[in-house]
Amino acid sequence: MGIESGSQLGVWPMLSVAGLTLSRGERRLFRGLSFEVAAGEAVALTGANGAGKTSLLRAVAGFIRPDAGTVGFNGLEPGEARATGLHWLGHLDGLKPARRAREELTFQAKWFGADADGIAAAIDVLALEPLLDLEVRKLSAGQRRRLAFARLIAAPRPLWLLDEPFSPLDARWREVMGLILQAHLDKGGAVLAAVHDPLPVPARALDIGGGGR
Repeated sequence: MGIESGSQLGVWPMLSVAGLTLSRGERRLFRGLSFEVAAGEAVALTGANGAGKTSLLRAVAGFIRPDAGTVGFNGLEPGEARATGLHWLGHLDGLKPARRAREELTFQAKWFGADADGIAAAIDVLALEPLLDLEVRKLSAGQRRRLAFARLIAAPRPLWLLDEPFSPLDARWREVMGLILQAHLDKGGAVLAAVHDPLPVPARALDIGGGGR
């Protein structure tokens, strides 16, 4: 298993959020939130359960519309930036349980533009070869998380949006994921992650509070 830094992912400052206000139903999550995530930086979103960490990630990804404020990608058209420049890995793995792991990995990775070399690299880095002929439903939670993470390696994109990315993983795989994240940062990538536990790489904390404000 080798984790290489590889070529640079680009120089665009990854993310600029200005004056963002989000609600869930009738409840205001937060108001006027502003921050930036630069190339080579990891930012860890912290806060109480219900504070809006997942909602913030979903707003950055374009899945929900904020009440106010803007999400920018260094002047790039947001739809294009989201379609080609970021990966979303939610709290749920988003895998089809009836498919074999090989089929699911190939489908997802190719959807994001991966080629055969990229898929092979992801299989190697995440030690997926012994799992590929198993149905996804037969994998453990940690194995499913590795399979879901594989598309981020197979089809590199600059900005990773991660929601509690490592909670199902044991200590060994958290360490490996730390190496993967660091390699991504070293080549100019960025990470915005909602976390309860610290990320396995140096990260700037952004506390969005307790919600209900």
